[in-house]
Amino acid sequence: MQKKTLRIHCSNGHLGFAPTKEESFWIGARTKPDYYCCDSGSDDIGPVPLGADKCASHHEWQKHDLELMLLASRQQGVPMIIGSAGDTGSNSRVDMYVDFIREIAQKHKMKKFKLAYFYSEVDKAYLYKKMEAGEVIEGLDGRNNLTIEELDKTDRIVAVAGVHPFIKALEMGADVIIGGRSSDACVFAAPAIYEGFPENIAYYCGKVLECASFCAEPYGAKETVIGTITRDDVKVTAMHPDQRCTVASVAGHAMYERSNPYYEHVAGGMLDMRDCVYEQYDEKTCRITGARFIPIQGKMKIKLEGSGKVGERYLGMAGIRDPYTIKHIDEVIQWARDQVEERFAGKEYQLSYRIFGKNGVMGDLEPVKEIKSHELMIIVEGVAPTKEVAEEVTMIGMRQIFYARLPEVKGTAGTAAFVLDEVLEASPAYQWTMNHTVTVDDPMELFQVHITEIGE
Repeated sequence: MQKKTLRIHCSNGHLGFAPTKEESFWIGARTKPDYYCCDSGSDDIGPVPLGADKCASHHEWQKHDLELMLLASRQQGVPMIIGSAGDTGSNSRVDMYVDFIREIAQKHKMKKFKLAYFYSEVDKAYLYKKMEAGEVIEGLDGRNNLTIEELDKTDRIVAVAGVHPFIKALEMGADVIIGGRSSDACVFAAPAIYEGFPENIAYYCGKVLECASFCAEPYGAKETVIGTITRDDVKVTAMHPDQRCTVASVAGHAMYERSNPYYEHVAGGMLDMRDCVYEQYDEKTCRITGARFIPIQGKMKIKLEGSGKVGERYLGMAGIRDPYTIKHIDEVIQWARDQVEERFAGKEYQLSYRIFGKNGVMGDLEPVKEIKSHELMIIVEGVAPTKEVAEEVTMIGMRQIFYARLPEVKGTAGTAAFVLDEVLEASPAYQWTMNHTVTVDDPMELFQVHITEIGE
């Protein structure tokens, strides 16, 4: 018998990025939702975690959030769904989350339950074969189509899953699902579609729930919201005692982040929000109707994200308070650049300067007619193939700020750069090499679901 309503609990817009707030979590849990769902990843964190195959979030924060969700969902006997495990959804991050679930289940001596998981990494050989056969791997957001050279520079690729592997796992009887890289909205849309609700309702629910309390006011992150759906509408309710989901907060959240605020691309189609109607249902709840879903025509395309290593990286810092030096900061930076080039002419390196306090803006040598700030902070970043070269590039680039030869300076009277004595080793530098789509014959082609039993 199909449900007339479905209630989905979302406690964190990016699980583990900062710890879930427990008060509102348990307020929401006491209302007995049908599903506990969270997205745990984003490409907002940049290409380093994917390329280096590591987390951007603290392991203990991730375990904390998983433990809350597992305790509540197992006590209630309803499914728990996680997408984009460990920030990037790479295979190792999925394995890490599966291990976390095992540890938590053992800690609390939980009864047996079914854990499903799927991987999202894509072998480069799969793409080489397609490209050699003449298939075009199309670029997104203004990128050119993928070239062999770009693929060569890629260290790790993940495909962004839609609803399909989550639905497959639910059909297999999963109580807990750990997903690889996934579309944020699809983590929430999948259970709704599985339960028989219309796609337009399901995908809009996913869009508005994915960032948890970002859709509520006053602003407060990491607080729980609950989405309630019928076949006609979505209602979203804030669980924190001092927050409300209002017409302004929900509509604003639904339309942020995109050049065209009325459309959201999801695997399998597009969410059209042009005709959405927002109403204040009660003090803490906003009701939404009118969303439409436009299915993709023809074969499905799956988004790919790829990251490749650029080089080793070091950072340095310099502070300046001398008015004359500040006035001539562009010449100072150019002097430092010239000294690095003199030393490393013809060698591979990158050197960048980020200037904080330049009339309240940050940038690299941006044109400013008159600098009004009394103090500048300059972050120097050097990147090179080896740590030794990266360290030296950064050190010269930083210390030469102190030695810049400016006109009208007599002796050391005008020098006033305070330079950190040492440069600091940072994570290696990576760049996004892929933001593309690949055509697939089957939406499950890149995602294989595994299932196992956990608990006593």
